[in-house]
Order: sequence, then C-alpha cells, then structure tokens
Amino acid sequence: MHFNRKKLTAFLIVHILIFSFIPFPVRATFEQNQEAAEARKLLPIESNLIENWPAGPAIGAAGAILYEANTGVILYEKNIHEIQYPASTTKIMTCLLAVDHANLNDMIPFSYNAVHSIGRGTSNIGIDAGESLTFEQALYGAMVASANEVCNGIAEYVGGDMETFAQMMTEKAHELGCQNTNFTNAHGLFDEDHYTTAYDLALIAAAYFKHEMLAKIGNTVSYHFTPTDTQPDDFVVRNKHRLINGEIQTNYNILGGKTGYTNASRQTLVTAAEKDGMRLICVILKEETPEQFNDTVKLFDYGFSNFQIVNVADHEKRYTIENASFFRTGNDIFGDSSPLLSLNRDDYLVMPRTTDFSSLDADITYNNERSSAIAEIIYSYNGAYLGTATIDFASENRSTYDFDHQMPFEVAEEPIQDEENIIFINVKQVIFIIIIVASLAILFFIFRSAMKRYHFTRRRKRRRRKPVRKSKRDRFKGYYL
Repeated sequence: MHFNRKKLTAFLIVHILIFSFIPFPVRATFEQNQEAAEARKLLPIESNLIENWPAGPAIGAAGAILYEANTGVILYEKNIHEIQYPASTTKIMTCLLAVDHANLNDMIPFSYNAVHSIGRGTSNIGIDAGESLTFEQALYGAMVASANEVCNGIAEYVGGDMETFAQMMTEKAHELGCQNTNFTNAHGLFDEDHYTTAYDLALIAAAYFKHEMLAKIGNTVSYHFTPTDTQPDDFVVRNKHRLINGEIQTNYNILGGKTGYTNASRQTLVTAAEKDGMRLICVILKEETPEQFNDTVKLFDYGFSNFQIVNVADHEKRYTIENASFFRTGNDIFGDSSPLLSLNRDDYLVMPRTTDFSSLDADITYNNERSSAIAEIIYSYNGAYLGTATIDFASENRSTYDFDHQMPFEVAEEPIQDEENIIFINVKQVIFIIIIVASLAILFFIFRSAMKRYHFTRRRKRRRRKPVRKSKRDRFKGYYL
C-alpha cells in the first residue's frame, strides 16, 4: 500500500495538536470524583436531625448506615434508602444464598460461559473452563479474592443457570426485609438493574454474619489454593479489606466484611465489628478511595463511643408492681408457684449513653407472634427506634411437697424469677372496678325489688276500693219470692 508522506505527516501533526489540548482523562476523572465526594459531605445526615441524638460525622459517601444487627437499631443514617450500585459487596448475598443449597465438599464445575462472560481485567483467580473447586474453596474465592468467575460457577451450580440464581438472590433479599434491592448477577459487575440500598445491604450483612462459617470466611486475611486433580495451580489470595488484613488497626473486634468497586458504583464497603455486646454493621456506598475505610472507622468509633446496650428487665420500672407475691400461690400443696407474667430477661435496647432509661417512650402492642409472649413493648427516643422487649408467660414453677409418703415421680424445680420484674397489672384499679360493678349490680337489684313492691301495693289498694257489683239476677231475685 502506497502512503503519501506529506499527507501522513499532516495527519499526525493535526492529531498531536488535537490531543495536546485535551486534558488527561484519568486525572480529570479523579479530580471530579474528589470534588463530588466533598460535595456529598454537605448532604443531610438524617440521624443528626433527631433531637438530642449524638451527632454523627460528615462523610463523603453517597449512602451510609451504622446498624446494630441484634436489635435492628439504626445509629447513623445517610440516604439509607437511596438506590446505589453495590459492586462486589453483592458477593455477600451470593454466599449467603448458596450456603443453604450446597455442602462444603460439593464440587463446583466451571463452564466456558462462567469463566469468559465476566470480561477481561475484572477480578478473578484464573480458573479455566472445565476446572472445578470444592464449594468451600469457592466461598473463599468469592469473599477473600472477590473472584467473579467463581461467583458465576456458584450461580450455575445452585441455580442451574446464572439468571435463575440472580432471581433467587432477589427473592432471598425480599425475605430478609429488603424493599429496594434487585440482583441481575452473582458478582456485582455493573448493570443498571442491579442495585440495592445501604439499609438493605445492612440487612443482608446482618444475616450473613449470623452464620458462623460464613463469618469466618468473611474475616479471612489470606487463603491458599493448593493443586488438585481438578485445579492444577498453587497460589495464595489476600483480602484487600484494610480493617481485616491489619493495615488499619482498631480497638474493637472486626468480624469481617467485603470490598467493592466499579466505575459506576465507586468504592463500596461492608464491615461488621463487635464491642461491649454491640454488633454493628457499617455500609458505605459510593465513596472514593481510601475514604471508604476511613468513613467506616469514623462510624464505628462514633457508634461504640456514643451508644450502649441496656437490659430492659434490669431497668424497666413502669411495667412492674412492688408486691411480687400477689402473683404467687404461696407454699401450698402445689408448691411455690412462679409469677404469671414477666419481662423477658434476654431483651435489651441500644440507646445513647447520654440518655436516661426513664426518658424513653414505650408503646405496648399485643400482636406478637411468639407463643410465650402476650405483648411487646416497643421503645423509642424522640421518634428513633431503640428496640423491643416482650411480656411473657413465666415458666411454671413446680416443686414436690413433703407428703407422708414419697410421690412415685419427681417434678423438676425451677428457680423463681426476679421479683422486681413482675409485670404491670394494677391491682388497685382491678379491685376498684370490681367494687364499682358489684355496687351498681346491688343497687339495681334493690331498685328493682322496690319498684315491684310499690306496684304490688297499689294493685291491692285498688282491689279494696272497687265496689262489688251484683249480677242482674241477684238484684231482681227478691221479686220472685
């Protein structure tokens, strides 16, 4: 092919001049993203609007939540119901769903589509089509190495195909209470229809970290893949989560988490931590590196410093009575009976450290699904939910009685519950109502009896005054004599 040297030279000069005036795209994108993150710091923090609630830090994430997993209390919220793209934090749901449908020793085969549909340059561990991993290895590959092809293999094994598995993920999310979540894949690569929210992702993470084995996998610093008959490579993968791998040190116990990134989602991060009985889930969506880790530390520090767990039965005074013996039968032939009702001693709240228990609002509802509970007390503070406690039928206290002859069986004796936690029946009001009802009934019967006596006396008097009328025959009887 013949090239015109002058035309080629002119062509190159023109293009050099054009590109010399175009800003360097990577630098421009970085600056724009940083400016966007700074602007997001000015977005309102909804939890800071609660009266007398501890003020949370301003962060550059578009959405963030600090969630207490055991009670469902939200300590910090910023756009928690706004739809965002989760990126690889999706894999939390992938593993949570899959563990219910596979055993650790099951072999996960990798099809050509599972390996080659993720695109070049995305996160992977180099599995080739036709190779297999155990399900346990696949879980480590998904959570520690964030391997996309591994998630595809899990999806095909559990769901039959990747699309069906994604539908199962969405259904599982809805079962957990997620209302603004939809999954289209198992790995989290960008799709406009693949989205969630900070709140929904916190619900998913809370369920994930309740599973002991998954929690262990999600908190693994590194994992060694050894050669097998179905996978010939020997390699080690390392977790990029800086609170897990030790790059960032904390004074609380990190339970695990998952990183995520795409161009559309930016940096996403889910982390669980525990201290002083509180299990906190922190979700960061759409942040710039490395601020997703710094935001998480700020929120954990905020949560553990400003909030505490409080046992309801140890502090609740409004729904108890002073004389616990009212609910006991005493030492009779049936033994010393237990209280009829009591506060559940395992229920607790998460509340600000600066708040007194007596200042909390409490509402009672009787629509409780637990068979042993007759009611539930819902606690809040200036409209913010703090947790619940149930009012339960106390376990029946049985003991043997000292008869002359030993009973043919022994009845287990259970300890009497703490008397200061007996539930709220107002004895004075009950007795007062009974007296009023009885008095009204007595007055009614007295009045009714008096009215009957009065009408009976009047009828007798009318009978005495009434003249005796003779028949016509009696009046003329004398004329025939």
